[in-house]
Amino acid sequence: MGIDDFGGGQTAQADVLVVTTNDVPGYQVTQVIGEVFGLTVRSRHLGSQIGAGLKSLVGGELKGLTKTLVETRNQAMERLVEQARARGANAVLMMRFDVSEAADVGTEVCAYGTAAVISRV
Repeated sequence: MGIDDFGGGQTAQADVLVVTTNDVPGYQVTQVIGEVFGLTVRSRHLGSQIGAGLKSLVGGELKGLTKTLVETRNQAMERLVEQARARGANAVLMMRFDVSEAADVGTEVCAYGTAAVISRV
C-alpha cells in the first residue's frame, strides 16, 4: 500500500473549498448558508475484524482498517461537498469529523461544517 491509500482531503480542482478554519486568508465571507454534513456508516467486515484481532496480539498498525477509515472519511467529505454545492456554497468553513459506533454493527463517520459563499478581497 502506498501513501495514496492513507491520505485524504480535496483535489486542487475543487469548486467548493473545505477548510477547518473560521475564515480563509484573502477572502471574505459574503453569505453564510448554514450547517451542512455528509454522513456514511460502514459495517465491519468479518475478515478484517479477525485480522485486526490477530494483529493486536503482536502490535503494529492495522493497515486494512486504516485504509477503510480513510475511504470512509473521504466518502463523508464528498457528501458534505455535494450538499454545500447543492445549497449554493463555494466553501465549507470549520469542517470537522465526528466518528462513532453505529448500533454495534459499524462505524458512523460524519463530516460537518458551515456552508458559505466567499469571494476574494
